[in-house]
Amino acid sequence: MNNRVLKMNVGFLLHASSGTSNDSMLDFPDVQLSDEITLNYIRGNLRMSRTKEGILVQSHLETAFDDACFRCLDPIQHVLTLDIEELFAFNSAAETEFRIGEDAVLDLGALLRAEALIEQSHRALCKPDCKGLCPECGANWNYETCSCSDDAIDPRLAILKTLLEK
Repeated sequence: MNNRVLKMNVGFLLHASSGTSNDSMLDFPDVQLSDEITLNYIRGNLRMSRTKEGILVQSHLETAFDDACFRCLDPIQHVLTLDIEELFAFNSAAETEFRIGEDAVLDLGALLRAEALIEQSHRALCKPDCKGLCPECGANWNYETCSCSDDAIDPRLAILKTLLEK
């Protein structure tokens, strides 16, 4: 599904008095935010409130994207819980990163993309005790053992082995 589902016409809120709010639920499958990020789903509540500066978006969302385990490279589903509170400014005087255009369309896609990119930079594991890959043969230690020597030491660190012997 394209990220157009995250573009909402908020003209009714912009013409309302300050303090007016609108609550809704989001439940979208498979949303492509950009060429590099596709969320498997987006679920949660969304509150948009009119302020003097624009629209305050408050949301508690659950989402996930396909990723790879940092240690063993197995495919995983990286689950996120996003608590969002962001001001989308309508007038040009307000200092905020996100704005509502003259067409009164609020685009949540850019905000969710930024949040997903931040989370994508965190190192995800398939399980907390993931054993990773053998640096010699590449065997996945979660599923198999290998015959590589445990005594094999990186030559750059060999001097440290002498400290253990003392």
